Amino acid sequence: MKGKTLQKETLCVHGTSFKENTGAVSVPIYQSATFTHPRLGESTGYDYSRLQNPTRQAVEETIAKLEKAKSAICFSSGMAAISCLMELFNIGDHIIASEDLYGGAIRLFRQINQKNGIKFSFVDTSDLNAITKAITKNTKAIFVESPTNPMMIVSDLKAIGNLANKNGLLFVVDNTFLTPHFITPISFNADIVVHSGTKYLGGHNDTLAGVLAFKDLELAETARAIAKTLGACLSPFDSWLLLRGIKTLALRMERANDNALKIAQFLSTHKKIKKVFYAGLSSHKGHNILKEQSSGFGAMVSFEVDSHETLKTILEKVKVFSFAESLGGVESLITYPAAQTHADVPEQERLARGINEKLMRASIGIENAKDLIDDLQNALL
Repeated sequence: MKGKTLQKETLCVHGTSFKENTGAVSVPIYQSATFTHPRLGESTGYDYSRLQNPTRQAVEETIAKLEKAKSAICFSSGMAAISCLMELFNIGDHIIASEDLYGGAIRLFRQINQKNGIKFSFVDTSDLNAITKAITKNTKAIFVESPTNPMMIVSDLKAIGNLANKNGLLFVVDNTFLTPHFITPISFNADIVVHSGTKYLGGHNDTLAGVLAFKDLELAETARAIAKTLGACLSPFDSWLLLRGIKTLALRMERANDNALKIAQFLSTHKKIKKVFYAGLSSHKGHNILKEQSSGFGAMVSFEVDSHETLKTILEKVKVFSFAESLGGVESLITYPAAQTHADVPEQERLARGINEKLMRASIGIENAKDLIDDLQNALL
C-alpha cells in the first residue's frame, strides 16, 4: 500500500514487491542458471543465478523490509553468510565477539579467519565495560549473539550500538534466535544483521540458508560483490522454501514463544533440573533488558540436569521431542551442546562457560505445550 508502512505480520506475507506477469500468487521458482539478453549491452536485470535470481530477490526484499534494512543477501547456509561477512575485513583487523557463541562461528573465527590474519577478542558482551576495555586501535567490529547459544546470555543492543557508533565500529548482530518478528537490531544502530535462515526464517527443518541484512546500501553492495565472487548463493528452490517459511514466521514465533515460557516454568520446578536458562523467566539476568528491547523472548531454552545419566535418559526416552541438532523448526528438538553444537570448543573453555556434560538445549516448536511438558515429565521419571 502506497504511503503506508505495513505491519510485520503483513510484511511476512507481502514483503516483496516482485510481480510475475501470469498473476501467480506464489512467487515462482525460477529454476534457471542463466538468462537471455535482449540485445548487446542490455539486460533484463538477471544475467546469471550466482549474481541474482528472481526467486532469491523476492526473499531478500522480504527479509530486508522485516529487518528495516536497505538490502539483504541470501546464502546457501548461515556459515556461508558469516564467511562472506568476514571478507569485509583485512589482515590485522580486530573483532570483539560474544564469548558464548555458536560453535560453528567460533570454529570459523579461530580455524579460518585467525589463520588469515584477523584477530578476535571473545568477551562477555552482556558487560559493556568488558567490551569497552577490549577495544583497540585496530578494532573494526563488535559481533554479538543475543540471546547467546547455548547459555542464553542477553546483551544490551542499544548500549552496544551506541558504543560502536561512538568508536566508529561496525556493529554486527546475529538475530537468528529472536528474528525480526521480535526485534530489529538495526533499530539499535546495528550495521549488519546475520541469520541462519535454516532456523526460524525457514521454520520447517527442510532447507539450509543464510542471510546478511545491511543498514547501509554501499556496504551491502560491497558484500554483494564478495558474495558473487565466493559463489555460495541460495538456490532458487531453497529461496522459495525460505520465502514460504517466512509467510508464517509471525504465527510460529508467537506460538513457540508461548510454549517456551510454559516449558521453562515447568523445568524450573522439577527436582532433577538444577538450572534453567531462558530470558522469559523474571529470574533471568537479562530479562528486563530483553523485555524493553524485544516484543518476545524467543523459543530456545537451555537447562542443566542433575547428572549425565539423567541427560542420557532424557535423550533416549523423549517421544515428541526429537534428539537432533539445529533449531527453529515447527518440531521441538533437543540437543546436547557439549557433544554436538560446541564439540569443537576446547573442554576447559566449554566448562568455564557452563557448557558441561549436564547441559541440554531445547528448541521449542509449535506443538501443544501440554504434550511437550508431558513428554519431558515422562523422560524425567
